[in-house]
Amino acid sequence: MAKSKRGAGQTALVTGASAGIGVDLAECFAKDGYDLILTARSGAALEEVAQRLAKTHGVKTTAITGDLGEIGGGGKLAAAIAARGLTVDVLVNNAGFGHAGGFADEPAEPQLGMIDLNVRALTELTHIYWKGMLARGGGGVLNVASTAAFQPGPLMAVYYASKAFVLSFSEALWQEAQGTGVHVSCLCPGPTVSKFRERAGTGKTRLSKAGTPMASAPVARLAYQGFRANTRVVVTGFSNKMTIGLTRLMPRSQVLKIVHGLMQPS
Repeated sequence: MAKSKRGAGQTALVTGASAGIGVDLAECFAKDGYDLILTARSGAALEEVAQRLAKTHGVKTTAITGDLGEIGGGGKLAAAIAARGLTVDVLVNNAGFGHAGGFADEPAEPQLGMIDLNVRALTELTHIYWKGMLARGGGGVLNVASTAAFQPGPLMAVYYASKAFVLSFSEALWQEAQGTGVHVSCLCPGPTVSKFRERAGTGKTRLSKAGTPMASAPVARLAYQGFRANTRVVVTGFSNKMTIGLTRLMPRSQVLKIVHGLMQPS
């Protein structure tokens, strides 16, 4: 008899699953036998991903189109999932976006939108499913933050702050879950090939010229491996790990000046 895959009989909910890291994270879970619930705003792209993963990996996939950035979006999604009779064993909070520019120069809407999606929706969904995970003694949460989480980001202040929240929140939950069987990991990728730069407007900054972005597939694989091992924080790429180590040793005022310079137009 063939050995059952580790995710067989379990379901992973992946947000922001229509492109980039979200698609590759969904593929990692599907490859290991997890059924999938995929959500994003892009209905057609989401359905294509769901059908492809179901066919390729022989798992059940459910696509639910919606905007988690809307107030109450997490609760609305959870209600739609419950109406389908589905249970979420693993929550992958990947949905998020960035917006570059000086705080005084940019409108309030995208600044508040980042808080709504990157922070509020992530917290809302985690709270909805956390107690069930603890009661079952398994499953877990994989949150997607960024190397931006490790320092403030002048000229992208709200985005950097939102990812600092994700990192801090994830680490706290990791500690709270010790001994329960529930895994918590926080993925902190550096620049990654995706549509992020296009939406964030960071493609013309000095930072965008500083190195070669990683492909999203290896980033996702490292994240999945870290989640399986219950690794608290997963930083992708040796150079990113080195940079984070250096920023911890440098005076905060110097770090701020460096990041401010990198976020300037090239």
